[in-house]
Amino acid sequence: MSEDLPATTVEETKATKEAKEARLAQEAAGPLHAEQAEEAGAAGGAKPAGPAKARQGAKKTAPARAAKGAKGKAADVKGVTPVAPLDWSNPLRDPQDRRLPRIAGPSGLVIFGVTGDLSRRKLMPAVYDLANRGLLPPGFSLVGFARRDWEDQDFAQVVHDAVKEHARTPFREEVWQQLSEGMRFIPGDFDDDDAFEQLRKAVEELDASRGTSGNYAFYLSVPPKFFPKVVQQLKKHGLADAPEGSWRRAVIEKPFGHDLESARDLNALVHEVFDPEQVFRIDHYLGKETVQNILALRFANQMYEPIWNRSYVDHVQITMAEDIGIGGRAGYYDGIGAARDVIQNHLLQLMALTAMEEPASFDAASLLTEKLKVLKAVRLPEELGDHTVRGQYAGGWQGGAQVPGYLEEDGIDPASTTDTYAAIKLGVDNRRWAGVPFYLRTGKRLGRRVTEIAVVFQRAPHSPFDSTATEELGENAIVIRVQPDEGMTVRFGSKVPGTSMEIRDVSMDFAYGESFTESSPEAYERLILDVLLGDANLFPRHQEVEESWRILDPIEEYWDTHGRPAQYDSGGWGPREADEMLARDGRSWRRP
Repeated sequence: MSEDLPATTVEETKATKEAKEARLAQEAAGPLHAEQAEEAGAAGGAKPAGPAKARQGAKKTAPARAAKGAKGKAADVKGVTPVAPLDWSNPLRDPQDRRLPRIAGPSGLVIFGVTGDLSRRKLMPAVYDLANRGLLPPGFSLVGFARRDWEDQDFAQVVHDAVKEHARTPFREEVWQQLSEGMRFIPGDFDDDDAFEQLRKAVEELDASRGTSGNYAFYLSVPPKFFPKVVQQLKKHGLADAPEGSWRRAVIEKPFGHDLESARDLNALVHEVFDPEQVFRIDHYLGKETVQNILALRFANQMYEPIWNRSYVDHVQITMAEDIGIGGRAGYYDGIGAARDVIQNHLLQLMALTAMEEPASFDAASLLTEKLKVLKAVRLPEELGDHTVRGQYAGGWQGGAQVPGYLEEDGIDPASTTDTYAAIKLGVDNRRWAGVPFYLRTGKRLGRRVTEIAVVFQRAPHSPFDSTATEELGENAIVIRVQPDEGMTVRFGSKVPGTSMEIRDVSMDFAYGESFTESSPEAYERLILDVLLGDANLFPRHQEVEESWRILDPIEEYWDTHGRPAQYDSGGWGPREADEMLARDGRSWRRP
């Protein structure tokens, strides 16, 4: 038998045990800032919470519920919000650890214009898909802001319907229930101060109930004319200012301005409220797997980079074709047109990624440096009339149905000169690409929906074969298919089986859907996740936006003073003038 412990030792052991249990309860509720912990100790004196309170605290599941203090065994510490210590980092988020996917930390997303088509078809399904893949934190919050007289449950139903219809991943009730608990809706106009005060209070409430830690991204899914107002309201009501140790970010959809001057004005206004690194300009094409694969194709493979230059490449064609008209977007589209809507952002970004030098590393600053070098080196043709074409689709038959022409669409002025087709020729004045033309084209009501980059190589300098043996042989090409059927095609000549020497083109295909078991995520999934992680690699910075407008503005100014757009048949591949543009250079458009 051991001797009985002294009474003082027993009391110390009991106090130590209770202190340990109280500490465990506090950790279950979430860590506290040092000064908050001191306040908790002062409120409760020297005696910690007992075991019952520890067990009760450990059962709390919401990470932001206030930790229970200890005044006697029942007192609460009021108004304490758990916040992660500033000097602590999660070892599971080490960027060099590839065992786990990148998962967003505590955060929330506020969508302005949440009732719009983009939000319903893309943004809300993307949020659900991220949650379904386990890439969002358990307490993630989604706040909608729009001119609707809705309650929170009405908004949740709208999100539910959008997810059911458009989500990429299967619907799971348990995921939906967890996500819907963090949904809030704020009704109001963009100049409504009361609505923005409600938004601020909702953010504070979600910090406490969902543990978002003050981290919020504000997604401006609104027409460009409302950007300044929304940004100013965020500043006025303190929503742009993050608490210490937290972040606030602004996400802005295209078009970012309508020319260089307006883009600079908008950049200046936004940067008065948010620092440049806090602003994420969405170009959803950069979120596509195939676009990111351009860099992998070029810089992770030795076989392509040595021939990716003027010594071997004849020309490059970048095409984005749509088989639909403007639909119900007359109010947005008329006055903007295909060149401003697509070439200024999507196609010039694809061109920059295709032509850029190898970056020092795969980070935002290095990618920006190399893309800017390309955009700054872009040279416009001297004769814009010979090397640029704009067009409008005319009425006709497409897909077995009769469709109206652009000037016959609802809401379009019959005298409109807005382009629905645009094709331009650009050069890049640097050592790698000097003399290699880049042809960019985009249009609506074309033969099929397709986006691709075709790097077309020069013909062999000498052929030992008869011309009759090679009459069906074209030029070698590497074609990167951005959408649909994401992948890549390599076109080269091969002998036809038989007794004679006959050579014709064949293709070797790589398709994402056939080579990988996991389907490619939607672009908005990747981009929203990158916003929450603060990863700016796939977002154009303001310098790129301004350089793109510098390239396009002279072309738009020329078009404004030289005639009207050429007409082309719906279901075709653009106006005759576009074919003539390439024929002058001894080339022809590739048929996707």
